[in-house]
Amino acid sequence: MSYDCIAVEQRGAIAWLFHNRPESRNAESRQLLDELDTALANAVKDDSVRVIVIAGKGDHFSAGHDLKEAQATRAGFTVEERYAYEEQRYLDYALRIWDCPKPTIASVQGACVAGGFMVANMCDIVVASTDAFFADPVCKSLASAAVEVLVHPWVMGLRAAHEFLLTGRRMSAVEAHRLGMVNRVVPRADLEVETTTLAEDVSSGYPFASKLIKRSLKRAADIQGFRASLLSHFDTHQLSHVSDEYRQMREEGIAAGIARGKEAAKK
Repeated sequence: MSYDCIAVEQRGAIAWLFHNRPESRNAESRQLLDELDTALANAVKDDSVRVIVIAGKGDHFSAGHDLKEAQATRAGFTVEERYAYEEQRYLDYALRIWDCPKPTIASVQGACVAGGFMVANMCDIVVASTDAFFADPVCKSLASAAVEVLVHPWVMGLRAAHEFLLTGRRMSAVEAHRLGMVNRVVPRADLEVETTTLAEDVSSGYPFASKLIKRSLKRAADIQGFRASLLSHFDTHQLSHVSDEYRQMREEGIAAGIARGKEAAKK
């Protein structure tokens, strides 16, 4: 199958799914998300694939939601239309990564922001380059209650998530590793090689045993409230889109909100 916004490469038992819009910092358009979800499903069905890596071509993993596309095609959405769009392409697609029966690894360089942050952190393992940074500035910049999938307290801890989201600041790969959100930090030049080495190590295990231990680990998270927490936040996120603050932000312009986010990231 051919794709326009992602690139798929199978290297032995490892399927690499790349964001492939480097000219747009790999912003996650509707088409990119649809293609990524399709490629993930195909990799799951392919018995020759044992590990799935999600990565990004170019300088960045992903700068997040494609806001230009959103302004051009979804600005006039009703509450119901927005809910349906975001439920499918953000919540459902993210949970399919989380529930993937095969081991998943995010290979992150450069920007890993907002929608990109969601995708990377739904993977089982995260490898980041020294130049990688993580951010979710939408509360501070776009008057929204974080991104659609609030995985943050589960991967970085509650205290760090409060500061991260309320300030909109960037988090370096080194800090993310210290907090346990990132498994390994490697030099940028070594990112693909180090990710490959790890993926090959994981792929050498027994596939059914790997599937079962993944299921137990995800059930452990669900017993602690992971899935209920994500579903609850998704509805809260939708509420923030109909607030007076959000309306005022829209009247001021998305560009002004993005500029606020950039200023917050510098602090």
